[in-house]
Amino acid sequence: MRRALVTLQDLIDRAAIHDCLLRYCRGIDRVDEAALRSAYWPDGTDDHGPYKGSAEGFCDWAMNVLPKIDRGIHQLHNMLIELRDGGAAVETYFSAFQRQPGPDGLQQWDLKGRYIDWFEKRGEEWRILNRVVIYDWVEQMPLPPGSEAERFGARKPVGGRYPDDPVYALFG
Repeated sequence: MRRALVTLQDLIDRAAIHDCLLRYCRGIDRVDEAALRSAYWPDGTDDHGPYKGSAEGFCDWAMNVLPKIDRGIHQLHNMLIELRDGGAAVETYFSAFQRQPGPDGLQQWDLKGRYIDWFEKRGEEWRILNRVVIYDWVEQMPLPPGSEAERFGARKPVGGRYPDDPVYALFG
């Protein structure tokens, strides 16, 4: 049910939901377990394609899989947040680029889709209670030529994982 009047609290709630989604991306891309777990309520669920089950189980599964991914980055795009009694329905478009081991060596993927989330606010905190990932685009891409050192060249620092990524010097 859409509300006709947007209140200051609605804007605060929307910002908190947006921040939660950004923490999720940092958790996945930086292999930051605390950031990833902070995006979900422990009693939630996640249907992520290769994983379907509890949110806690998803975080465990991800922390096992993510270290095997050579390089990955998630980007969020269109976001529709509908605040409702008892929570919020949220549709967020994403792009993910991942380089990971496959049966014949490294593979590189361009993934695009949507997170379909039910958020719940407990106390003053919003987190994902239930998530379904919808895949709208999956494409295997050719690996780039040369080593990372050759490709990145003087473009330093290069992104890394928790706690070595430069973002942690700023955010702690």
